[in-house]
Amino acid sequence: MALILTRGGFSLPGTSINFKTGTWRVQKPFHRHLSAPCHSACPAGENAQAWIAKVDEGLFQQAWETLVTVNPLPAVTGRVCHHPCETACNRGQFDEAISINKIERFLGDEAIEQGWAYPVDKPRKSALRAAVVGAGPAGLSASYHLVRLGYNVTLFDQLPEAGGVLRTALPAYRLPRLVLDAEVGRLLSVGIDFRPQHRLGRDMSLDELKADYSAVFLGPGDQKSREWSIDGVVQRDLHVGIDLLKEWVAMGSVPQCTSAAIVGGGNTAIDLSRILKRAGVQEVHVITHQSLPGPGIPKEDAMTAIPREIDQALEEGVVIHPHRGIRRLILRGEKVVGVELVHMKKMDKGGKKQTIAFEGTETVLHVDQVIPAVGQEVDPFGMEDLLHQKHSFEVDPWGRIAGKDGVFVGGDARSGSSGTMSGAVGDGRRAAEAIDAYLREAAPPGEDTTPTIAFEQLNVNYYEHAPRQQEAVLPVDRRKGTEEIEGGLSSSQVALEAQRCFSCGSCFACDNCWTLCPDQAVLKTKELASDGSHYVFDFDYCKGCGLCAEECPCGFIAMEEEI
Repeated sequence: MALILTRGGFSLPGTSINFKTGTWRVQKPFHRHLSAPCHSACPAGENAQAWIAKVDEGLFQQAWETLVTVNPLPAVTGRVCHHPCETACNRGQFDEAISINKIERFLGDEAIEQGWAYPVDKPRKSALRAAVVGAGPAGLSASYHLVRLGYNVTLFDQLPEAGGVLRTALPAYRLPRLVLDAEVGRLLSVGIDFRPQHRLGRDMSLDELKADYSAVFLGPGDQKSREWSIDGVVQRDLHVGIDLLKEWVAMGSVPQCTSAAIVGGGNTAIDLSRILKRAGVQEVHVITHQSLPGPGIPKEDAMTAIPREIDQALEEGVVIHPHRGIRRLILRGEKVVGVELVHMKKMDKGGKKQTIAFEGTETVLHVDQVIPAVGQEVDPFGMEDLLHQKHSFEVDPWGRIAGKDGVFVGGDARSGSSGTMSGAVGDGRRAAEAIDAYLREAAPPGEDTTPTIAFEQLNVNYYEHAPRQQEAVLPVDRRKGTEEIEGGLSSSQVALEAQRCFSCGSCFACDNCWTLCPDQAVLKTKELASDGSHYVFDFDYCKGCGLCAEECPCGFIAMEEEI
């Protein structure tokens, strides 16, 4: 009688390969790259997970070089960005979100200090030429990315220095001028021909630019304040929020008063309120239809100002009146002495949310000055034929204007703009890519449709709780002038912060799949394993148990039905 041995009965080395357990399989693993939430949420298009991984390896310069392939101004955005990446960060559902914004700032500052060169080759003299109008965040970004793509770029701006609203209306306690000057100067040196004090409509026309350049990008920003009144009534000495901000930044002074009410809920309103406190105004009030941001507050109902700036304004003594509107101005002669406030509520009318006054809730607030900060619109000068009497440009996601070949728009001037610096930087990059496609007569770039990985798709059992690294913040009693309020993280803090990253959706070579596979059906290539491409499934022996997918910390492995 023949002796029959089971698989377990073999003892000679290598004999297990005779049993190809892959024939048992009804499902199989595959590598699935998903977008990290920080990447999906970033208006600039940064893949923070990619450059934080470099930081975790101690490769700071490589991390910065990866970052600036998308955003050329990290020392600036690291200070003024509203960082929706951190709101979206999966780590926030585990303990605290990663301090992505401060890591970005550290890399930007380090690049300035160390003199790291942008990874950009200067274009050939014979390359096609593109004109960029407006040296704000959108124009700077578009210029940089056009140079990266090999085009000669001429950047025009009506001001004597580049920077746009970053220079004219951002208080130095948020963005020190030395930082702005250093980063913008380094960016311009990549090969951008900057021509200051050139205004469209005065020194050149759009038709002239189209004749002299192969493509034109417009990033004029919102330079014109919206009209404001209360039932047609305004005070005699009316001052507009954005103009006062510019006056403070340029001259260090604002009109004197003892109390003021600022109307609006955006960054201009909050910046101005803090400046007035620094200028010695005793009572500063912010009146807004919106809510204070916080847990459970819908995004569409919250103030649009950066939450940390709102918190700091409250610390400094600014009084915010949420869900309030002005019913009437109280005048003595033509001078305002107060306002009548009314509670505002959102009502659903005909399927649309409308903000209406709640009758019977009127109160009086005595102030010497009422300052509207209700937004800006595009100054049409030199661009009348493109705007068609509208307040912003109607464009597609790539900045193209229908029927206007070769003209692209981005930043605050386009309809639907987020009004943020990171959004403007993203607009400039996308427009540069669209210009490149237009000049090559190629199809426009496709949009990234990679799904975003959710917290539930991670295996967080492999991570330990660790506190978020905190930056130094200037005490309230020392916030008197232009000294920067928020400090940065040290290199050791940045390293600790990078270690907290979950690497959502991207393999970081933890070896779990290779170590834990019961059939040794996960193989490593000869190269040093650094990403998912270095791990190979041997489907002759993989029986589809799903252990590799279950134990993958970052959600890079998933199971699918065997066909």
